[in-house]
Amino acid sequence: MNYNNILSEKENSINTITINRPKKLNALNKETIQELHKAFKIANEDDAIKVIIVTGSGEKAFIAGADISEFADFNVEEGSNLAAKGQELLFNFIENLSTPVIAAVNGFALGGGLELAMACHFRVASDNAKLGLPEVSLGVIPGYGGTQRLPQLIGKGRAMELIMTAGMIDANQALAYGLVNHVTTQEELISLSEKIATKISRNSSVAIGAAIKSINANFKEGANGFDVEIQEFGNCFGTEDFKEGTTAFLEKRKANFTGK
Repeated sequence: MNYNNILSEKENSINTITINRPKKLNALNKETIQELHKAFKIANEDDAIKVIIVTGSGEKAFIAGADISEFADFNVEEGSNLAAKGQELLFNFIENLSTPVIAAVNGFALGGGLELAMACHFRVASDNAKLGLPEVSLGVIPGYGGTQRLPQLIGKGRAMELIMTAGMIDANQALAYGLVNHVTTQEELISLSEKIATKISRNSSVAIGAAIKSINANFKEGANGFDVEIQEFGNCFGTEDFKEGTTAFLEKRKANFTGK
């Protein structure tokens, strides 16, 4: 499929999605959000794809934020709809995908860019990355899940400070906070992300999807994560991957998972 604002490339079992608006520092506009939704949906439905990596084009930015020009004159109702639609189409959508998503954060990840990175299952950052939620400096708050996911990842107090000051932290501070899993050079960012993705791809994709669902349940209001884990654990016993994995272990060979 052809896109105006993103690139989507498949190699082996990895699908790399690149936001490709370098002149706009890869800022998210409505069209880009729609295209990202389509690309993630297609990749998630492709049985051959085991891991998705999302990154930004150029050397300056992962995503420098939302395209403010699109909503600067919105009223209350339009603003609420903007947040609701964006969360449904992209941010919550990514978080709940059964295919693991790694954010390869190069350069600035601000506002909606950091919110997209936080919606991914985990993050790898280049050593020039700068991360923050500067929305209060514009008289608004993060609207794509930032006030919810940031405290989950780094704790309430640190999230409060980062949001209230509209400040940025560098990659090493993000690593210390637990906001990113790894920091590497910009040149090695994609190769490290691919190395991790390859390790993931060797395991059972159906079990990984069940693990994602179980982990996410702990953060959903009204859901009991332990109950979801018990259900998903039981469901695994009915899969071909479980039979293959246990048989391979007993036969002392590598498992050949089908994702079924």
